[in-house]
Amino acid sequence: MTPARTLAFAVAAGLAVGNLYWAQPLIETIAASLGVSSSSAATLVTVTQVGYALGIFLLVPLGDVLNRRRLVPLVLALSAVMLLGAALAPTFAVLLAALGGVGLTTVGAQLLTPLASELAEPERRGQVVGAVASGSLIGILLSRTISGVVADLLGWRAIYGIAAAAAITLAAVLRAAIPPLEPREPVPYPRLLGSVFTTLARHRAAPPTLLLSAVTFAVFSLFWTSTTYLLTAAPFSYSTSQIGLLGLAGLAGALAARRAGALHDRGWSVPATGAALALLGLSLVAAWAARGSIVGLILAVIALDIATQSVLVLSQTRLFALPGSAHSRLNTSLVVSNFLGGAVGSAAAGPLWALGRWTATTTVALTVTLAGLTIWATSRSRLADRSSQAATRDQDAARAQADTKS
Repeated sequence: MTPARTLAFAVAAGLAVGNLYWAQPLIETIAASLGVSSSSAATLVTVTQVGYALGIFLLVPLGDVLNRRRLVPLVLALSAVMLLGAALAPTFAVLLAALGGVGLTTVGAQLLTPLASELAEPERRGQVVGAVASGSLIGILLSRTISGVVADLLGWRAIYGIAAAAAITLAAVLRAAIPPLEPREPVPYPRLLGSVFTTLARHRAAPPTLLLSAVTFAVFSLFWTSTTYLLTAAPFSYSTSQIGLLGLAGLAGALAARRAGALHDRGWSVPATGAALALLGLSLVAAWAARGSIVGLILAVIALDIATQSVLVLSQTRLFALPGSAHSRLNTSLVVSNFLGGAVGSAAAGPLWALGRWTATTTVALTVTLAGLTIWATSRSRLADRSSQAATRDQDAARAQADTKS
């Protein structure tokens, strides 16, 4: 994983995951354009996330058996077709179907991350995975800013056309950037999908890791979807582009947590996860207290995104350190659980806002975070069980290989 290849992977991952969130700050704009209610327009984010979870389950396991040098550009090209369909959608129903297709096909990031883990040296695995995963989170955050600005300048449809062109360009770049790979043993597709579950059952560290990551992403999605409602209402009354600019504050948090995977390389994965969950809870308390102050809200967003990024990167790196070659299938389990959690979070945002506005939103998010901390506290031995042993084996094997070459 050279710096240039790592950068290409991170940019492609950011674009792929960012495709899921172009609509998030545009909910009110799309609702007015297509003549639907705000609550109906909010389902665009939910449907995209559900489609993404389905695409992860159906497509990402293929990374363990197919040539990813061909597979990754192919899924990017399919995503471009769906994005173009969203740009041209004449009705809300067509847009809903197109964005479901975007979710289904924009899985390139989750094929690239395990590939980056395999190509990286064992002692740098956490750092490399952290860099590529940070690209994903930065893509999520920048997508709000970019879509808001583009919508104000060119209309909401333009962002989907631009994203389609970017996806085609990156397909060509990655075709050149991904090195030739050794062929994998073919596995029948039904057995491949079934092995996603059997792979999880073999590792004690996997189930609690998935649960903690899903809880964190549910809180993250609930918070950011509800933030659109908060900033649209008084006392802020922000425009679409102003709401999108808040993503820049989250970007600062994502950059600060970029090297969270290095904590795993040092053997601190489990305690660092607990610390990140605690920071997530504190950031939600701060966000509630700052409900009338944009400066306070920005500081809370930075802390929240540092915490979120840290939990997600540490969870992903912990799974990739487990023994075996089924990393794409482990990543499938992680991302499906994350985005099902995210879909629940984004779906709950509208009802919670109607029930109790920002106080209800942050209270539920904090309750879910405290549940995550309880899971972490009762599962620390399981979380550390195989990951630390596998990481040690990887490092010993790397040193042995270096000694042999010498």
